[in-house]
Amino acid sequence: MLMRKTPAFAPASVFGVRLSHKFLFLLFLSGLITLCFGALFLLPSSYRFRRLFLPLRSQRLATASGTGDSEPGDQTQARGQEPPPNPAPAPGALAVGPGRGGAPKSRPLPTLVFEEFRSRLRHPVLGTRGNSDAKSLAQREKIKEMMQFAWDNYKQFALGKNELRPVTKNGYTGGMFGGLGGATIIDALDTLYIMELEDEFQEAKNWVEKSFDLDVKGDASVFEVNIRYIGGLLSAYYLTGEEVFREKVIRLGEKLLPAFNTPTGIPRGMVNFGSRTWGWASLGSSILAEFGSLHLEFLHLSKISVKNIRRVLNRTEKPKGLYPNFLSPVSGSWVQHHVSIGGLGDSFYEYLIKAWLMSAKTDIEAKNMYYTALEVRSWFCPFGTGCPNLNNKKGKNINCPHSPSPAKLSSSLKKENSLNRAQGKKLSTFLKTFPILTFYTKLGPEVFWFDFGSEATTSSPSESYYILRPEVVESYMYMWRLTHDPKYRQWGWEVVEALEKYCRTETGFSGIRNVYTMFPEHDNMQQSFFLAETLKYLYLLFSEDDLLSLEDWVFNTEAHPLPVGHLHSPARAH
Repeated sequence: MLMRKTPAFAPASVFGVRLSHKFLFLLFLSGLITLCFGALFLLPSSYRFRRLFLPLRSQRLATASGTGDSEPGDQTQARGQEPPPNPAPAPGALAVGPGRGGAPKSRPLPTLVFEEFRSRLRHPVLGTRGNSDAKSLAQREKIKEMMQFAWDNYKQFALGKNELRPVTKNGYTGGMFGGLGGATIIDALDTLYIMELEDEFQEAKNWVEKSFDLDVKGDASVFEVNIRYIGGLLSAYYLTGEEVFREKVIRLGEKLLPAFNTPTGIPRGMVNFGSRTWGWASLGSSILAEFGSLHLEFLHLSKISVKNIRRVLNRTEKPKGLYPNFLSPVSGSWVQHHVSIGGLGDSFYEYLIKAWLMSAKTDIEAKNMYYTALEVRSWFCPFGTGCPNLNNKKGKNINCPHSPSPAKLSSSLKKENSLNRAQGKKLSTFLKTFPILTFYTKLGPEVFWFDFGSEATTSSPSESYYILRPEVVESYMYMWRLTHDPKYRQWGWEVVEALEKYCRTETGFSGIRNVYTMFPEHDNMQQSFFLAETLKYLYLLFSEDDLLSLEDWVFNTEAHPLPVGHLHSPARAH
C-alpha cells in the first residue's frame, strides 16, 4: 500500500537498478539497434547491405564500365558473376556528339553530332515562314508579346531564382531541384529561340554560361531535373550548336547517374547532389511516370542503358495489361497494383511512342509496348466508360480529356498506314464534343470527374485551381497539325484570351485558385513550364507546320524539342 501511495518510491531490481532507469536503458538499447539495422538497410552505398541481404547475382558494382575505379569497400566483380544490369558510367563518360567519353560503338542509334544532325533535317529549324495569313501572324505576335512580358518580369524580379512570384514581385527557389537555380531560364531557352527574341535568348545564354552553378548539394527529383534542365539544355544545344549548353548538360547529367545505381537499374526518384547517393525520398518505390520518362533525354547523354528499364518491365507481370504506378527499384516487383494513365503513369506511355518516333521509327520495341497498351479497352476511357485513373473515374488536367496522349496517338495513326485510322478520327470527334473549358474562365480545373453529366466537373473547391498548365493547348497544336481544322486554332485563341483576362498581372502571369469564378484569386506563381510549354505550344499552334517540324523533332514532356535520329540526309532519304 505504501508503495502505491508514494509516487517517488521505485523498487530496485535484483541488480540494484531502479525500474525506471532500466526502462530508459532498454529504450536506448532498442533505439540503437533500430538505428544500426536502419543504416544497414537504407544507406545507398552500403556494401554490407548488398552482401548480406541481396542475392549474389543481383549485387551491383559501383565501378564504371572499363574505368577500373570503384567506391571504397566495393570488390572486383567475381568471375562468372552476372554483370550489373545497368552500371552507371564514371564521371566524364557522358557524351553529346564529340567530346568527353563519346558514345560506345555498340550504341544502336546514330551519334547525333550537331553538324551531322543539321545536315539531316528535312526542314529549316525556324521554318520557311512564308505562308502565314495576316490573322494567324497577328495572333502569333500576341503570344510572342506574352512571352516577352513573362520573361522581362522574371528577369526584373526573380533572375536566378527558379520561378517568379508576380503578385509579391520576388523569386521562388523551391526544394525539388537540389539547389539548382534558374529553372525558368533553362525552360525558356528554346521558346525564346524559336520566337526569335534574340536579345532575351542572349541574356539567358549569358546567365547559363556565367551564373549557372552546378556545385550544389541538395536532394533533387531525378524526373524534374531531367525533363526541365537536361531537356532544356539539350534542346538549346541542338537548336544552336553552342558549346556552353553541351558542357553544362554533360556535367549535370553526371550528377544524376547515382540514382541508377540500384540492383535492378531502375533509378531512384531522388538523388543527393552532395553525397551522390539516393535522396531521402527514394527509400520506397519508384514512380512509373518518373523512371519511365528518362529515355528521350538520356539516349543523347550516356552509355547507361535506359533500355534496361524496359527489360525489367517486360519480364514483370502487368495487371490489366498495363503497368502499375509504383515499382521497387530493389526487387523489380510492383509495390501495389494501382494503375493510371493519368498522373503517376502518363508520361511513361508518352515516352514510348515518342521514343519510336525519335528513333526514326526503328525502335520497334517501344512501338510495340505502346500499341499493346492501347489494346486494353480501358485505355480509351475518356470516350468510353473509364478514365485515366483505372480505379475510379477521376481525371487530371495533366492528361485528360484534352490530353497530349490521344492527340499524339491520333498523329501517329496518321503516319502509320497499317494502323486503324478510325481511332484517330474518333479521338478528334471526342475533342469536339467533350470540352472541359469552364463557363466563366474557359480554363480547365486541375482535377475533374466524369460522373456528373456530359461535362467533366470538380467535386470540391480544392480541385478547382489552374496553374498555367500546357496540356490542353499541346493537344490543340497536335490536332491542328494533324487535321488543319480551324476549330483548334479557335479554341487555342480562347485560351490566349482567358490567360490575358484572368492570369495576367502587372508583373507576370499567375495561376488562379478557382476556374469557376469570374474574379479568381491569383496563386502568385509563374510556373517555369508556362514559358517552356504553354506559350511555346500556343505559338506553334498559330505557326506553319515546318517550324519545329514533327518530322525532325520530338518534344519531351516539358516541351523541349529533341532531334529525330534520321539515318540519312534528305538527298539520300527514301
